[in-house]
Amino acid sequence: MTTNWYNNAVFYELYIRAYKDSNGDGNGDFRGAIEKLDHIKSLGVDCIWVMPHYPSPLLDDGYDVSDYLGVHPDYGDLDDFRAFLDAAHARGLKVVTDIVMNHTSDQHPWFQAARQDKNSPYRDYYVWSDTGTEYADTRIIFLDTEPSNWTYDDVAGQYFWHRFYSCQPDLNYDNPQVHEEMFNAIRFWLDLGVDGFRVDAIPYLYEREGTNCENLPETHDFLKKMRRMVDDEYPGTLLIAEANQWPEDLLPYFGTPEEPEFQVCFHFPIMPRLYMVLKKGDKTPIVDILNRTPAIPPGAQWMTFLRNHDELTLEMVTPEERKWMRQQYAPNPRMRLNLGIRRRLAPLLDNDKRKWFLLNALFLSLPGAPIIYYGDEIGMGDNIWFPDRHGCRTPMQWDNDRHAGFSTAKETYLPVLCDETYGYQQVNAAAQEADPASYLNLTRFLIGTRQSLAALRSGQFVWVETGNDAVLAFRRHVDGTDGVLCVFNLSDQPQTFILRRPRVDVLSRPEVKMRGKVGLRPYACHWFRN
Repeated sequence: MTTNWYNNAVFYELYIRAYKDSNGDGNGDFRGAIEKLDHIKSLGVDCIWVMPHYPSPLLDDGYDVSDYLGVHPDYGDLDDFRAFLDAAHARGLKVVTDIVMNHTSDQHPWFQAARQDKNSPYRDYYVWSDTGTEYADTRIIFLDTEPSNWTYDDVAGQYFWHRFYSCQPDLNYDNPQVHEEMFNAIRFWLDLGVDGFRVDAIPYLYEREGTNCENLPETHDFLKKMRRMVDDEYPGTLLIAEANQWPEDLLPYFGTPEEPEFQVCFHFPIMPRLYMVLKKGDKTPIVDILNRTPAIPPGAQWMTFLRNHDELTLEMVTPEERKWMRQQYAPNPRMRLNLGIRRRLAPLLDNDKRKWFLLNALFLSLPGAPIIYYGDEIGMGDNIWFPDRHGCRTPMQWDNDRHAGFSTAKETYLPVLCDETYGYQQVNAAAQEADPASYLNLTRFLIGTRQSLAALRSGQFVWVETGNDAVLAFRRHVDGTDGVLCVFNLSDQPQTFILRRPRVDVLSRPEVKMRGKVGLRPYACHWFRN
Protein backbone atom coordinates (compact mmCIF):
# COMPACT_ATOMS: atom_id res chain seq x y z
CA MET A 1 0.00 0.00 0.00
CA THR A 2 1.16 3.54 -0.71
CA THR A 3 2.23 6.02 1.94
CA ASN A 4 -1.16 7.73 1.53
CA TRP A 5 -3.08 4.45 1.84
CA TYR A 6 -5.58 6.10 4.21
CA ASN A 7 -6.94 8.31 1.41
CA ASN A 8 -8.77 5.36 -0.14
CA ALA A 9 -9.35 3.30 2.99
CA VAL A 10 -12.51 2.17 4.78
CA PHE A 11 -12.09 1.83 8.56
CA TYR A 12 -13.79 -0.48 11.07
CA GLU A 13 -14.12 0.65 14.68
CA LEU A 14 -13.46 -2.26 17.03
CA TYR A 15 -14.32 -2.32 20.72
CA ILE A 16 -12.25 -5.26 22.00
CA ARG A 17 -14.35 -5.68 25.15
CA ALA A 18 -17.50 -6.13 23.05
CA TYR A 19 -16.26 -8.34 20.24
CA LYS A 20 -15.40 -11.92 21.25
CA ASP A 21 -14.52 -13.53 24.58
CA SER A 22 -11.94 -16.31 24.14
CA ASN A 23 -11.51 -17.36 27.78
CA GLY A 24 -15.03 -17.29 29.23
CA ASP A 25 -14.61 -14.38 31.63
CA GLY A 26 -17.42 -12.32 30.08
CA ASN A 27 -15.15 -9.76 28.42
CA GLY A 28 -13.99 -9.63 24.83
CA ASP A 29 -10.23 -9.92 24.36
CA PHE A 30 -7.54 -9.82 21.70
CA ARG A 31 -7.47 -13.61 21.28
CA GLY A 32 -11.21 -13.54 20.66
CA ALA A 33 -10.84 -10.70 18.17
CA ILE A 34 -8.29 -12.77 16.26
CA GLU A 35 -10.98 -15.43 15.79
CA LYS A 36 -13.19 -12.83 14.10
CA LEU A 37 -10.67 -11.06 11.87
CA ASP A 38 -11.96 -12.98 8.85
CA HIS A 39 -15.38 -11.43 9.46
CA ILE A 40 -13.83 -7.96 9.48
CA LYS A 41 -11.80 -8.74 6.35
CA SER A 42 -14.94 -10.02 4.59
CA LEU A 43 -16.54 -6.58 4.88
CA GLY A 44 -13.97 -5.15 2.50
CA VAL A 45 -12.46 -2.72 5.00
CA ASP A 46 -8.79 -1.76 4.97
CA CYS A 47 -7.99 -0.73 8.53
CA ILE A 48 -9.15 -1.51 12.07
CA TRP A 49 -9.38 1.30 14.60
CA VAL A 50 -9.02 -0.27 18.06
CA MET A 51 -10.69 1.67 20.87
CA PRO A 52 -8.54 2.14 24.02
CA HIS A 53 -7.07 -1.18 25.11
CA TYR A 54 -4.94 0.15 27.98
CA PRO A 55 -5.17 -0.70 31.69
CA SER A 56 -8.07 1.36 33.01
CA PRO A 57 -10.84 1.39 35.63
CA LEU A 58 -13.15 1.36 32.57
CA LEU A 59 -15.35 4.11 33.95
CA ASP A 60 -15.26 5.58 30.44
CA ASP A 61 -14.62 2.37 28.51
CA GLY A 62 -10.87 2.85 28.50
CA TYR A 63 -10.69 6.55 27.72
CA ASP A 64 -9.70 6.81 31.38
CA VAL A 65 -6.17 5.43 30.96
CA SER A 66 -4.19 4.27 33.99
CA ASP A 67 -1.13 3.01 32.06
CA TYR A 68 -0.16 4.01 28.52
CA LEU A 69 2.30 1.14 28.11
CA GLY A 70 0.15 -1.89 28.79
CA VAL A 71 -2.95 -3.90 27.88
CA HIS A 72 -6.02 -4.14 30.08
CA PRO A 73 -5.84 -7.58 31.74
CA ASP A 74 -9.41 -8.36 30.67
CA TYR A 75 -8.25 -8.02 27.05
CA GLY A 76 -5.06 -10.06 27.38
CA ASP A 77 -1.41 -9.02 27.52
CA LEU A 78 1.22 -7.58 25.21
CA ASP A 79 1.82 -10.98 23.60
CA ASP A 80 -1.89 -11.20 22.79
CA PHE A 81 -1.78 -7.70 21.35
CA ARG A 82 1.22 -8.63 19.18
CA ALA A 83 -0.58 -11.76 18.01
CA PHE A 84 -3.64 -9.69 17.06
CA LEU A 85 -1.47 -7.19 15.20
CA ASP A 86 0.35 -9.95 13.32
CA ALA A 87 -2.91 -11.71 12.43
CA ALA A 88 -4.45 -8.48 11.14
CA HIS A 89 -1.37 -7.63 9.09
CA ALA A 90 -1.31 -11.16 7.67
CA ARG A 91 -4.79 -10.46 6.28
CA GLY A 92 -3.72 -7.15 4.76
CA LEU A 93 -5.48 -5.12 7.45
CA LYS A 94 -3.85 -2.04 8.95
CA VAL A 95 -4.34 -1.31 12.67
CA VAL A 96 -4.59 2.09 14.33
CA THR A 97 -5.15 2.45 18.06
CA ASP A 98 -6.63 5.17 20.20
CA ILE A 99 -4.22 7.31 22.17
CA VAL A 100 -5.77 9.52 24.84
CA MET A 101 -3.48 12.52 25.16
CA ASN A 102 -5.70 15.08 26.87
CA HIS A 103 -6.23 13.31 30.19
CA THR A 104 -5.56 10.23 32.27
CA SER A 105 -7.58 8.28 34.79
CA ASP A 106 -7.44 9.57 38.34
CA GLN A 107 -6.12 6.07 39.09
CA HIS A 108 -3.02 6.62 36.96
CA PRO A 109 0.15 6.47 39.14
CA TRP A 110 1.06 9.96 37.92
CA PHE A 111 -2.11 11.45 39.38
CA GLN A 112 -1.92 9.43 42.57
CA ALA A 113 1.62 10.71 43.15
CA ALA A 114 0.60 14.24 42.20
CA ARG A 115 -2.31 14.47 44.63
CA GLN A 116 -0.37 13.06 47.57
CA ASP A 117 2.68 15.33 47.40
CA LYS A 118 2.72 18.95 46.31
CA ASN A 119 6.47 18.68 45.77
CA SER A 120 6.26 15.57 43.60
CA PRO A 121 7.49 16.09 40.02
CA TYR A 122 4.14 14.58 38.96
CA ARG A 123 2.22 17.47 40.54
CA ASP A 124 3.06 19.54 37.48
CA TYR A 125 1.73 16.79 35.17
CA TYR A 126 -1.78 18.11 35.90
CA VAL A 127 -3.57 21.47 36.09
CA TRP A 128 -4.34 22.72 39.61
CA SER A 129 -6.10 25.69 41.21
CA ASP A 130 -6.67 26.98 44.73
CA THR A 131 -10.03 28.48 43.78
CA GLY A 132 -11.42 26.54 40.81
CA THR A 133 -12.48 29.79 39.17
CA GLU A 134 -9.98 30.04 36.29
CA TYR A 135 -10.88 29.56 32.62
CA ALA A 136 -14.50 30.54 33.19
CA ASP A 137 -15.12 30.97 29.45
CA THR A 138 -14.67 27.23 28.83
CA ARG A 139 -17.76 25.17 28.02
CA ILE A 140 -18.66 22.02 29.94
CA ILE A 141 -18.78 19.07 27.53
CA PHE A 142 -20.52 16.50 29.75
CA LEU A 143 -23.41 18.73 30.76
CA ASP A 144 -25.51 15.89 32.16
CA THR A 145 -22.96 14.79 34.74
CA GLU A 146 -20.37 17.49 35.39
CA PRO A 147 -21.32 20.81 37.03
CA SER A 148 -17.84 22.25 36.46
CA ASN A 149 -14.52 21.66 34.71
CA TRP A 150 -12.89 21.89 38.16
CA THR A 151 -13.15 19.24 40.90
CA TYR A 152 -11.81 19.60 44.42
CA ASP A 153 -9.48 16.85 45.59
CA ASP A 154 -9.40 16.43 49.38
CA VAL A 155 -6.01 14.71 49.35
CA ALA A 156 -4.33 17.36 47.20
CA GLY A 157 -6.12 20.24 48.89
CA GLN A 158 -6.66 21.86 45.46
CA TYR A 159 -8.97 21.75 42.48
CA PHE A 160 -7.90 19.86 39.36
CA TRP A 161 -8.97 20.64 35.79
CA HIS A 162 -10.88 18.19 33.57
CA ARG A 163 -12.71 18.68 30.29
CA PHE A 164 -14.55 15.37 30.55
CA TYR A 165 -15.50 13.26 33.59
CA SER A 166 -14.12 14.23 36.99
CA CYS A 167 -12.36 10.85 37.04
CA GLN A 168 -10.29 12.07 34.07
CA PRO A 169 -7.89 14.87 35.14
CA ASP A 170 -6.38 16.80 32.24
CA LEU A 171 -2.66 16.64 31.64
CA ASN A 172 -0.61 19.84 31.78
CA TYR A 173 0.97 20.42 28.38
CA ASP A 174 2.82 23.47 29.66
CA ASN A 175 5.13 20.87 31.21
CA PRO A 176 7.64 19.60 28.59
CA GLN A 177 7.97 16.36 30.54
CA VAL A 178 4.36 15.54 29.66
CA HIS A 179 5.32 15.86 25.98
CA GLU A 180 8.08 13.30 26.49
CA GLU A 181 5.77 10.92 28.32
CA MET A 182 3.32 11.03 25.42
CA PHE A 183 6.06 10.66 22.84
CA ASN A 184 7.41 7.63 24.69
CA ALA A 185 3.94 6.07 24.66
CA ILE A 186 3.69 6.70 20.91
CA ARG A 187 7.12 5.16 20.36
CA PHE A 188 6.21 2.12 22.46
CA TRP A 189 3.23 1.16 20.30
CA LEU A 190 4.88 2.05 17.00
CA ASP A 191 7.81 -0.19 17.97
CA LEU A 192 5.26 -2.99 18.35
CA GLY A 193 4.07 -2.35 14.78
CA VAL A 194 0.83 -0.35 14.92
CA ASP A 195 0.16 1.69 11.78
CA GLY A 196 -0.99 4.87 13.47
CA PHE A 197 -3.20 6.51 16.05
CA ARG A 198 -6.56 8.12 16.44
CA VAL A 199 -5.63 10.97 18.78
CA ASP A 200 -8.54 11.56 21.13
CA ALA A 201 -9.93 14.96 22.20
CA ILE A 202 -7.11 16.93 20.67
CA PRO A 203 -8.47 20.54 20.78
CA TYR A 204 -8.28 20.78 24.58
CA LEU A 205 -4.59 20.27 25.42
CA TYR A 206 -3.84 23.80 26.64
CA GLU A 207 -5.64 26.29 28.88
CA ARG A 208 -5.36 30.07 28.66
CA GLU A 209 -7.30 32.66 30.64
CA GLY A 210 -9.74 34.71 28.58
CA THR A 211 -10.20 31.99 25.93
CA ASN A 212 -12.54 29.00 25.53
CA CYS A 213 -9.45 26.75 25.92
CA GLU A 214 -9.98 25.12 22.53
CA ASN A 215 -7.85 25.21 19.36
CA LEU A 216 -5.19 27.37 21.00
CA PRO A 217 -1.95 28.23 19.16
CA GLU A 218 0.01 26.35 21.81
CA THR A 219 -1.95 23.20 20.96
CA HIS A 220 -0.98 23.48 17.31
CA ASP A 221 2.66 24.11 18.25
CA PHE A 222 2.68 20.87 20.23
CA LEU A 223 0.97 18.92 17.42
CA LYS A 224 3.56 20.10 14.90
CA LYS A 225 6.26 18.93 17.31
CA MET A 226 4.53 15.55 17.65
CA ARG A 227 4.24 15.15 13.87
CA ARG A 228 7.94 16.01 13.39
CA MET A 229 8.91 13.34 15.92
CA VAL A 230 6.71 10.71 14.26
CA ASP A 231 7.81 11.56 10.73
CA ASP A 232 11.49 11.54 11.72
CA GLU A 233 11.41 8.32 13.72
CA TYR A 234 8.49 6.37 12.20
CA PRO A 235 7.83 7.66 8.67
CA GLY A 236 4.52 6.58 7.18
CA THR A 237 2.67 6.58 10.52
CA LEU A 238 -0.95 7.73 10.26
CA LEU A 239 -2.22 10.37 12.71
CA ILE A 240 -5.98 10.99 12.92
CA ALA A 241 -7.37 14.01 14.77
CA GLU A 242 -10.56 13.62 16.78
CA ALA A 243 -11.64 17.25 17.00
CA ASN A 244 -15.34 18.04 17.22
CA GLN A 245 -15.16 21.46 15.57
CA TRP A 246 -16.54 23.43 12.63
CA PRO A 247 -14.79 22.78 9.28
CA GLU A 248 -12.93 26.08 9.25
CA ASP A 249 -11.66 25.42 12.79
CA LEU A 250 -10.59 21.92 11.76
CA LEU A 251 -8.46 23.13 8.87
CA PRO A 252 -5.45 24.12 11.05
CA TYR A 253 -5.26 20.54 12.38
CA PHE A 254 -4.02 19.42 8.97
CA GLY A 255 -1.19 21.93 9.28
CA THR A 256 0.63 22.98 6.12
CA PRO A 257 2.90 21.07 3.73
CA GLU A 258 5.83 22.76 5.46
CA GLU A 259 4.53 22.17 9.00
CA PRO A 260 2.05 19.29 8.93
CA GLU A 261 -0.03 18.11 11.89
CA PHE A 262 -2.52 15.33 11.02
CA GLN A 263 -3.06 13.51 7.74
CA VAL A 264 -6.72 12.85 8.62
CA CYS A 265 -9.34 14.80 10.60
CA PHE A 266 -12.83 13.70 11.60
CA HIS A 267 -15.52 15.76 9.88
CA PHE A 268 -18.07 15.85 12.70
CA PRO A 269 -20.53 18.40 11.22
CA ILE A 270 -21.35 16.16 8.24
CA MET A 271 -22.74 13.39 10.44
CA PRO A 272 -25.84 15.00 12.04
CA ARG A 273 -26.74 16.62 8.72
CA LEU A 274 -26.93 13.23 7.03
CA TYR A 275 -29.71 12.32 9.45
CA MET A 276 -31.22 15.78 9.04
CA VAL A 277 -31.59 15.59 5.27
CA LEU A 278 -33.12 12.13 5.46
CA LYS A 279 -35.78 13.16 7.98
CA LYS A 280 -36.51 16.49 6.26
CA GLY A 281 -36.42 15.08 2.73
CA ASP A 282 -34.36 18.16 1.89
CA LYS A 283 -30.72 18.18 0.77
CA THR A 284 -30.01 21.75 1.92
CA PRO A 285 -28.19 20.98 5.23
CA ILE A 286 -25.64 18.63 3.65
CA VAL A 287 -25.11 20.92 0.66
CA ASP A 288 -24.52 23.88 2.96
CA ILE A 289 -21.99 22.13 5.22
CA LEU A 290 -20.01 20.67 2.31
CA ASN A 291 -19.95 24.06 0.60
CA ARG A 292 -18.66 25.50 3.88
CA THR A 293 -15.89 22.89 4.08
CA PRO A 294 -12.53 24.34 2.99
CA ALA A 295 -10.04 22.68 0.70
CA ILE A 296 -7.43 20.65 2.56
CA PRO A 297 -3.70 20.16 1.85
CA PRO A 298 -2.54 17.60 -0.73
CA GLY A 299 -2.38 14.12 0.75
CA ALA A 300 -4.77 14.99 3.58
CA GLN A 301 -8.20 13.42 4.07
CA TRP A 302 -11.44 13.85 5.99
CA MET A 303 -12.84 10.99 8.07
CA THR A 304 -16.60 10.40 7.98
CA PHE A 305 -18.98 8.22 9.94
CA LEU A 306 -22.66 7.57 10.61
CA ARG A 307 -22.26 6.27 14.15
CA ASN A 308 -19.50 5.44 16.60
CA HIS A 309 -19.02 4.61 20.29
CA ASP A 310 -20.07 8.09 21.47
CA GLU A 311 -23.46 9.71 21.38
CA LEU A 312 -24.64 11.12 18.05
CA THR A 313 -23.29 14.55 18.89
CA LEU A 314 -25.35 17.65 18.16
CA GLU A 315 -22.69 20.16 19.17
CA MET A 316 -22.16 21.32 15.58
CA VAL A 317 -25.79 22.34 14.88
CA THR A 318 -27.86 25.34 15.93
CA PRO A 319 -29.98 25.17 19.11
CA GLU A 320 -33.12 25.05 16.94
CA GLU A 321 -31.73 22.20 14.85
CA ARG A 322 -30.69 20.36 18.02
CA LYS A 323 -34.20 20.59 19.42
CA TRP A 324 -35.68 19.36 16.14
CA MET A 325 -33.21 16.46 15.87
CA ARG A 326 -34.05 15.33 19.39
CA GLN A 327 -37.76 15.47 18.63
CA GLN A 328 -37.28 13.44 15.45
CA TYR A 329 -34.66 10.91 16.53
CA ALA A 330 -34.85 10.82 20.35
CA PRO A 331 -38.47 11.31 21.44
CA ASN A 332 -37.82 9.42 24.69
CA PRO A 333 -35.62 11.46 27.07
CA ARG A 334 -33.66 8.24 27.80
CA MET A 335 -32.38 8.42 24.24
CA ARG A 336 -30.60 11.72 24.93
CA LEU A 337 -27.23 12.41 26.49
CA ASN A 338 -25.37 15.69 26.93
CA LEU A 339 -25.78 17.49 23.57
CA GLY A 340 -26.48 14.31 21.67
CA ILE A 341 -28.45 11.12 21.09
CA ARG A 342 -27.36 7.72 22.40
CA ARG A 343 -28.77 5.39 19.77
CA ARG A 344 -27.36 2.99 17.20
CA LEU A 345 -27.81 3.32 13.44
CA ALA A 346 -30.60 0.80 12.82
CA PRO A 347 -32.91 2.09 15.61
CA LEU A 348 -32.31 5.68 14.49
CA LEU A 349 -33.63 4.66 11.07
CA ASP A 350 -36.62 2.71 12.44
CA ASN A 351 -34.97 -0.50 11.22
CA ASP A 352 -36.02 0.58 7.71
CA LYS A 353 -33.60 -1.06 5.31
CA ARG A 354 -34.38 1.48 2.56
CA LYS A 355 -33.24 4.37 4.78
CA TRP A 356 -30.26 2.36 6.03
CA PHE A 357 -29.14 1.54 2.48
CA LEU A 358 -29.58 5.13 1.29
CA LEU A 359 -27.69 6.64 4.22
CA ASN A 360 -24.82 4.17 3.86
CA ALA A 361 -24.67 4.65 0.09
CA LEU A 362 -24.61 8.42 0.58
CA PHE A 363 -21.89 8.49 3.22
CA LEU A 364 -19.76 5.91 1.36
CA SER A 365 -19.83 8.04 -1.80
CA LEU A 366 -19.03 11.41 -0.21
CA PRO A 367 -15.38 12.52 0.00
CA GLY A 368 -13.54 11.10 2.98
CA ALA A 369 -12.37 7.90 4.62
CA PRO A 370 -15.50 6.22 6.06
CA ILE A 371 -15.75 4.33 9.36
CA ILE A 372 -18.10 1.42 10.06
CA TYR A 373 -18.93 0.95 13.77
CA TYR A 374 -18.85 -2.66 14.97
CA GLY A 375 -22.32 -4.21 14.91
CA ASP A 376 -23.80 -1.70 12.49
CA GLU A 377 -22.94 -4.10 9.67
CA ILE A 378 -25.62 -6.46 11.02
CA GLY A 379 -28.13 -3.78 12.09
CA MET A 380 -27.58 -4.17 15.84
CA GLY A 381 -29.86 -2.28 18.19
CA ASP A 382 -29.28 -0.51 21.49
CA ASN A 383 -30.53 -0.49 25.07
CA ILE A 384 -31.47 3.01 26.20
CA TRP A 385 -31.88 1.82 29.80
CA PHE A 386 -28.16 1.28 30.27
CA PRO A 387 -26.34 4.33 31.66
CA ASP A 388 -24.13 6.73 29.73
CA ARG A 389 -23.14 5.47 26.24
CA HIS A 390 -23.18 1.79 27.28
CA GLY A 391 -26.41 1.05 25.41
CA CYS A 392 -24.49 1.31 22.12
CA ARG A 393 -21.55 -0.77 23.36
CA THR A 394 -23.20 -4.15 23.99
CA PRO A 395 -21.66 -7.52 22.97
CA MET A 396 -21.41 -8.30 19.27
CA GLN A 397 -24.17 -10.69 18.15
CA TRP A 398 -22.53 -13.58 16.33
CA ASP A 399 -25.22 -16.27 16.41
CA ASN A 400 -28.33 -17.38 18.32
CA ASP A 401 -26.41 -19.36 20.95
CA ARG A 402 -26.31 -18.23 24.57
CA HIS A 403 -24.87 -14.71 24.89
CA ALA A 404 -25.13 -14.40 21.09
CA GLY A 405 -22.02 -16.52 20.62
CA PHE A 406 -19.97 -13.77 22.24
CA SER A 407 -19.03 -15.63 25.42
CA THR A 408 -19.44 -18.87 27.34
CA ALA A 409 -19.40 -16.99 30.66
CA LYS A 410 -22.30 -17.07 33.10
CA GLU A 411 -22.49 -13.28 32.87
CA THR A 412 -21.03 -10.83 30.36
CA TYR A 413 -19.72 -7.28 30.98
CA LEU A 414 -23.09 -6.04 29.69
CA PRO A 415 -26.08 -8.22 28.83
CA VAL A 416 -26.59 -9.01 25.16
CA LEU A 417 -29.64 -7.47 23.51
CA CYS A 418 -32.74 -9.66 23.88
CA ASP A 419 -35.66 -7.48 22.74
CA GLU A 420 -38.11 -8.63 20.07
CA THR A 421 -36.69 -6.47 17.26
CA TYR A 422 -32.95 -6.36 17.86
CA GLY A 423 -32.37 -9.34 20.13
CA TYR A 424 -29.57 -11.71 19.19
CA GLN A 425 -32.09 -14.47 18.40
CA GLN A 426 -33.22 -12.42 15.37
CA VAL A 427 -30.20 -10.20 14.67
CA ASN A 428 -26.90 -12.05 14.40
CA ALA A 429 -24.10 -12.46 11.88
CA ALA A 430 -24.60 -16.18 11.30
CA ALA A 431 -28.26 -15.77 10.35
CA GLN A 432 -27.38 -13.05 7.85
CA GLU A 433 -24.62 -14.90 5.99
CA ALA A 434 -26.94 -16.73 3.60
CA ASP A 435 -29.37 -13.85 2.99
CA PRO A 436 -28.23 -11.59 0.11
CA ALA A 437 -30.58 -8.86 1.33
CA SER A 438 -29.27 -8.90 4.93
CA TYR A 439 -27.59 -5.89 6.50
CA LEU A 440 -24.34 -7.87 6.52
CA ASN A 441 -24.33 -8.67 2.82
CA LEU A 442 -25.55 -5.22 1.86
CA THR A 443 -22.63 -3.77 3.82
CA ARG A 444 -20.22 -6.01 1.93
CA PHE A 445 -21.86 -5.08 -1.38
CA LEU A 446 -21.72 -1.33 -0.76
CA ILE A 447 -18.12 -1.32 0.48
CA GLY A 448 -16.98 -3.67 -2.28
CA THR A 449 -18.67 -1.58 -4.96
CA ARG A 450 -17.21 1.63 -3.55
CA GLN A 451 -13.72 0.16 -3.44
CA SER A 452 -14.01 -1.04 -7.05
CA LEU A 453 -14.62 2.53 -8.28
CA ALA A 454 -11.58 4.82 -8.18
CA ALA A 455 -13.84 7.87 -8.50
CA LEU A 456 -15.60 7.04 -5.21
CA ARG A 457 -12.39 6.22 -3.40
CA SER A 458 -10.46 9.33 -4.27
CA GLY A 459 -12.19 11.32 -6.98
CA GLN A 460 -12.98 15.00 -7.10
CA PHE A 461 -16.47 16.10 -6.02
CA VAL A 462 -18.87 18.25 -8.09
CA TRP A 463 -22.51 19.05 -7.30
CA VAL A 464 -25.13 18.27 -9.95
CA GLU A 465 -28.16 20.55 -9.89
CA THR A 466 -31.46 18.67 -9.83
CA GLY A 467 -33.96 21.50 -9.41
CA ASN A 468 -35.51 19.49 -6.58
CA ASP A 469 -34.59 19.82 -2.90
CA ALA A 470 -35.57 16.19 -2.31
CA VAL A 471 -33.12 14.87 -4.91
CA LEU A 472 -29.41 15.10 -4.09
CA ALA A 473 -26.91 14.48 -6.88
CA PHE A 474 -23.18 14.85 -7.32
CA ARG A 475 -20.43 13.53 -9.53
CA ARG A 476 -17.14 11.97 -8.41
CA HIS A 477 -14.41 11.85 -11.03
CA VAL A 478 -10.67 11.33 -11.40
CA ASP A 479 -8.69 13.73 -13.60
CA GLY A 480 -11.70 14.93 -15.56
CA THR A 481 -13.07 11.47 -16.39
CA ASP A 482 -16.83 11.05 -16.36
CA GLY A 483 -16.58 9.05 -13.15
CA VAL A 484 -19.67 8.15 -11.11
CA LEU A 485 -22.92 10.08 -10.86
CA CYS A 486 -24.56 9.59 -7.44
CA VAL A 487 -28.29 10.29 -7.12
CA PHE A 488 -30.43 10.04 -3.96
CA ASN A 489 -34.14 10.52 -3.32
CA LEU A 490 -34.16 11.76 0.27
CA SER A 491 -37.95 11.75 0.55
CA ASP A 492 -40.67 9.18 1.18
CA GLN A 493 -42.35 10.18 -2.12
CA PRO A 494 -41.46 9.16 -5.70
CA GLN A 495 -39.30 11.69 -7.57
CA THR A 496 -37.70 11.92 -11.01
CA PHE A 497 -34.23 12.61 -12.39
CA ILE A 498 -33.08 13.20 -15.97
CA LEU A 499 -30.12 11.16 -17.24
CA ARG A 500 -28.65 12.97 -20.24
CA ARG A 501 -27.02 9.82 -21.62
CA PRO A 502 -27.17 6.08 -20.94
CA ARG A 503 -25.60 5.02 -17.66
CA VAL A 504 -25.34 1.82 -15.67
CA ASP A 505 -26.57 1.75 -12.07
CA VAL A 506 -24.02 -0.30 -10.15
CA LEU A 507 -26.25 -0.42 -7.07
CA SER A 508 -28.85 -2.46 -8.93
CA ARG A 509 -28.48 -6.21 -8.84
CA PRO A 510 -28.13 -7.15 -11.65
CA GLU A 511 -26.77 -3.86 -12.96
CA VAL A 512 -29.28 -1.91 -15.06
CA LYS A 513 -28.64 0.61 -17.86
CA MET A 514 -30.89 3.67 -17.72
CA ARG A 515 -31.37 6.90 -19.64
CA GLY A 516 -33.81 9.79 -19.93
CA LYS A 517 -36.42 10.38 -17.24
CA VAL A 518 -35.66 8.02 -14.38
CA GLY A 519 -38.27 7.34 -11.71
CA LEU A 520 -36.82 7.42 -8.21
CA ARG A 521 -38.64 5.31 -5.65
CA PRO A 522 -38.91 6.65 -2.08
CA TYR A 523 -35.40 6.60 -0.52
CA ALA A 524 -33.89 5.40 -3.80
CA CYS A 525 -30.15 5.65 -4.35
CA HIS A 526 -28.13 5.12 -7.51
CA TRP A 527 -24.45 5.12 -8.41
CA PHE A 528 -24.36 5.59 -12.19
CA ARG A 529 -21.30 4.89 -14.31
CA ASN A 530 -20.99 4.97 -18.10
